[in-house]
Amino acid sequence: MDVKFQDTQANTTEQLNSNKQLFDIKPSVTFSVAEAVVKILKDMGVQYAFGVSGGAIAPVWAALHQSSIQVLHFRHEAGAAFAAVEAHFASDRPVVVFTTTGPGITNALTGLLAARWEGAKVIFVSASTSAPQRGRWACQETSTYTMPSAGIFTSGQIFHYATTVESSDELTEVSRRLALGLGQPGGFVAHISIPTNIQTSSLKTSLPRVTLSNGVATATEETIAKCVQLMSEGPFAIWVGFGARGAAKEIRQLAERTGAAVMCSPRAKGIFSEDHPQFVGVTGFGGHESVLRYMQESHPLRTLVLGTRLGERTSLLLPVMVPLRGFLHVDIDPEIPGTAYPSAETFAIPSDIKVFVKGLLKHFSQHPVQLTKPILSRPEHSIINLRTHGKVRPVVLMDAIQRLIVEGSDVLVMTEASSSSAWGNYMLRFAKPHRYRNCSGFASMGHITTGVVGAALARRGKAIAIVGDGAMLMNNEISTAVKYQIPVVWIVLNDGHYNMCDRGMGMLGFQGVDANIPQTDFVKIACGMGADGIRVEREADIEAALKKAMAAIAPFVVDVIIDPTQPAPVESRIQSLMSQS
Repeated sequence: MDVKFQDTQANTTEQLNSNKQLFDIKPSVTFSVAEAVVKILKDMGVQYAFGVSGGAIAPVWAALHQSSIQVLHFRHEAGAAFAAVEAHFASDRPVVVFTTTGPGITNALTGLLAARWEGAKVIFVSASTSAPQRGRWACQETSTYTMPSAGIFTSGQIFHYATTVESSDELTEVSRRLALGLGQPGGFVAHISIPTNIQTSSLKTSLPRVTLSNGVATATEETIAKCVQLMSEGPFAIWVGFGARGAAKEIRQLAERTGAAVMCSPRAKGIFSEDHPQFVGVTGFGGHESVLRYMQESHPLRTLVLGTRLGERTSLLLPVMVPLRGFLHVDIDPEIPGTAYPSAETFAIPSDIKVFVKGLLKHFSQHPVQLTKPILSRPEHSIINLRTHGKVRPVVLMDAIQRLIVEGSDVLVMTEASSSSAWGNYMLRFAKPHRYRNCSGFASMGHITTGVVGAALARRGKAIAIVGDGAMLMNNEISTAVKYQIPVVWIVLNDGHYNMCDRGMGMLGFQGVDANIPQTDFVKIACGMGADGIRVEREADIEAALKKAMAAIAPFVVDVIIDPTQPAPVESRIQSLMSQS
């Protein structure tokens, strides 16, 4: 592997500590540890706390309610964690997840792993068993006697920072570590576990007030100049990832000044307009064949990668995606460049994307490059005619969503993992950033069915979730949305089976497996929880149903009976699996 790491001008932790005072110690005020922790979280910018209560976390739960933080009581801890992930991306603020001991913690772990994979900023506050009760089979005992400590209560693959608070004296260090983590670019997932008896104990030290110090990694002028030299040696492409979502304007300017072709990962749809003549298509899962044609026919010398790991969901790890002279890979995490394609030549630049692209723009002419011929192979979109009989084809539904929701509003559209995400990645087209979300990192079913509640709350407006019947049955928070009157719309692709699993097994050569789901009436379920809904069984009824959903002010379910014989665009994922075996 040929990976060159360039110097950066990022502030180190020591520099941050010397440059800015993290804490202003105020005169001591009588606080419980629970109240002190909540105040620290509020001072760090937390607006929302999602979770499920329990006896062991009661003091923290009460303190949250007594603060200005908005507290939402969910139906399942995983749903609360997924909602926190999406609330973070919708608000750009850290979000708290709270749970009780034992199963409260383990139920939340899938959502917290998703937070880590997606790059969210989430603080998990849980309870643990008080010291006098440990080892005595206390109810839902949470201690080293009953649960593994490594990875759950210590820093590791799930949490960037994790600790168990055994004394109020530790809060100053906890606050410092949280402030440093939240102040750094990228994601940060922390776990603060507090024994029940410690939550109610009095604060013995002065309460620290937190000031976040934001460190931005920037490439040196020498590194930027070297990149310009390499980009000027021949035609290059730009591969936009979710990490570049804050640099949409600058990326468009760079593309138009250089004439570079632009492609994007599924999570990056809309950062560069999909209607732009230089847009090649979406890569990876549910992506466009036009990208592969471009790479095979145009042969770019290099690809400038901006804010994506290039993992399987983004690249399918296809060799054809490696340009002739490799990658210029920009990411705030220095460990990412060169990982997905270890044998490819990679010039790695650890930097904030927006700052880096601004640096590049200084070296390129203000005058856009005039393309002499249409070398770009753009994704094709066919005209779809309605049919008068049979169940709804997904392509017809997605076409209506494009016209009525994507182009007819500014709401957030989200797609669940598996077939729903494939359809969204392939068919929906966005001209602006922050309009589309899917969970292509950890890719857990149930992420979007529950995460949409947090997204809509934090956006203070309607959000749409396109999900499968399997995911909707696995984990949804309709009841939570009803309780807090959050204007969420679930569009359910109800085909009576795990579509991608069923099709994938057939393509892999395995026969006789059972992937069917009894046909479910999701409108009845929604109405039973206090929401509203409409069932769609004919293509002619789609438009009226979507208009009704968009006009609804309460949670709403559109239950669409899908033709299960219509294949989702998942061939590339199945072929990737086949190549692994």
